[in-house]
Amino acid sequence: MQIGMIGLGRMGANMVRRLTQGGHQCVVYDRAAEAVAAAVADGASGAGTLAELLRALEAPRAVWIMVPAAVVDTVIAELRPLLTRGDVLIDGGNSNYQDDIRRAGELGASGVHYLDVGTSGGVLGLSEGYCLMVGGEPEAVALVEPVLATLSPGGRLPAGAAAGRAAGTAAAACGYLHCGPHGAGHFVKMVHNGIEYGLMAAYAEGLNLLAHADAGLERGAADAETAPLANPHFYQYRLDVAAIAELWRHGSIITSRLLDLTAGALARDGRLAGFAGRVADSGEGRWTVQAAIDVGVPAYVLSAALYSRFESRDRADFANKVLSAMRLGFGGHVEKSG
Repeated sequence: MQIGMIGLGRMGANMVRRLTQGGHQCVVYDRAAEAVAAAVADGASGAGTLAELLRALEAPRAVWIMVPAAVVDTVIAELRPLLTRGDVLIDGGNSNYQDDIRRAGELGASGVHYLDVGTSGGVLGLSEGYCLMVGGEPEAVALVEPVLATLSPGGRLPAGAAAGRAAGTAAAACGYLHCGPHGAGHFVKMVHNGIEYGLMAAYAEGLNLLAHADAGLERGAADAETAPLANPHFYQYRLDVAAIAELWRHGSIITSRLLDLTAGALARDGRLAGFAGRVADSGEGRWTVQAAIDVGVPAYVLSAALYSRFESRDRADFANKVLSAMRLGFGGHVEKSG
């Protein structure tokens, strides 16, 4: 089928390649002309403006937006005068599901369908496919299901009756699912990313403990400011953390794609010297924790993982200075350097 793609970053460009390889006709637009040229070289049709992209598509038109959440509303505002009744507009980025509900209402007033599609797969999606979590009206999902199927790891439509097919377990087994009404796709993706934060933090903390299993071999400070290591002989292991990460990839119950990526990074540089350790968050972890608060669901691990990302960006510096100031005040404890 025909589909327009707006936004040719790492994800958008690879999605276009996968769709083109799957036989779909893609019309693409990006503010960067070189990104459009690269997609055209891979078999897509390029557009110099959003209006040109819409003119190149046959009604009912399907347009997929793959841009940062902060600029989705700006892109939609430019598209709205160009869209007509029956068109389908898809946001495949990481938008807040509450924004999806608003956008769907605004676009629906003029007969334009809106789908929110949480997209997971990263840079590996081109070869391995994307996990797609879809929210919106069933009729709009049905219009674009061939695209969803091609993008998914299954790469095909599931067997079974056409009616409601994308909402069933057969579609889920292929790698895409109509999760529910407007916002449901990004709600599911939001929680997915919250879980991702927790899993990443668990791997990072465990590997960090392995990296410091030689603490008993170091001469500890002997002063009133340093808690002594009670049993140094219990912690005298110089472990090959890269080899352990690789080991866990084979037969271990904690094997995963995240572990695969971690082992690959450690194999290239066991000290990870190319990283500063400042971990960003794009919003989904925050929204997940907020949703847990709203509905009264405990989310200890997801909350801690989010806060650890804040701490990694030095957002705890002032709090730590306050702690030092209090220790100096009540006990005369002077900060140790280093």
